[in-house]
Amino acid sequence: MEQVHPTRSELLKRKANRALAEQGMNLLKRKRDALLREFMPIIDETMRLSLRLERVTADAQYELSMAKAKEGGPVIRSASFAASGEALVDITGTHVMGVPIPVIKKGTSSIRPLTKRGYSITGVSGRVDSIADKFEEIIDVIIESADIETRLRRLGEELRKTNRRVNALENIVIPDLSEQIKFINMSLEERAREDIFRLKKVKKALERKEMERLRRLSSGQL
Repeated sequence: MEQVHPTRSELLKRKANRALAEQGMNLLKRKRDALLREFMPIIDETMRLSLRLERVTADAQYELSMAKAKEGGPVIRSASFAASGEALVDITGTHVMGVPIPVIKKGTSSIRPLTKRGYSITGVSGRVDSIADKFEEIIDVIIESADIETRLRRLGEELRKTNRRVNALENIVIPDLSEQIKFINMSLEERAREDIFRLKKVKKALERKEMERLRRLSSGQL
């Protein structure tokens, strides 16, 4: 416990600090609960997207393997070299419970019409088109996952930070202030008892002196 001067002004100061710390702790607890309500559904969404990405990737790899077996590797490579395109991403920002979070959205779907893929649609089979669909879907899922995982990470960081502050106030700051208040109260009570004891001694001394004066007065010594 830090050095504390047991005075009434310090007692009032410590009580005010404890009240402020308790108020801050309650506000942080409400914020923590609100963050948890936002956080839990995002975990579910992250798991859903993770499973979807795993499934789509497995489907794409299967389609690719089958196409290589039936069409031949050179045909697939030729189509892949001819294909061209870009994934457009819009990045904005929002706030959730006061936490700034980037919002990542795909500008348009990554799954393109056949005529926009760069290779000749008459020179390849429909299996190549199916492969392109699968891998372009992977891009869409990756962009969607990037948005939700960024949100999850930012909210998780803020949740941990808020929880640390709540724990510090609840387990360290407020108990320390309570101990300081207890110490000051005990010191003031002890000082009050000592003052009462001294006053009683002074009173008794005055009473003895008065009785001695009266005794002398009655015996004619004064």
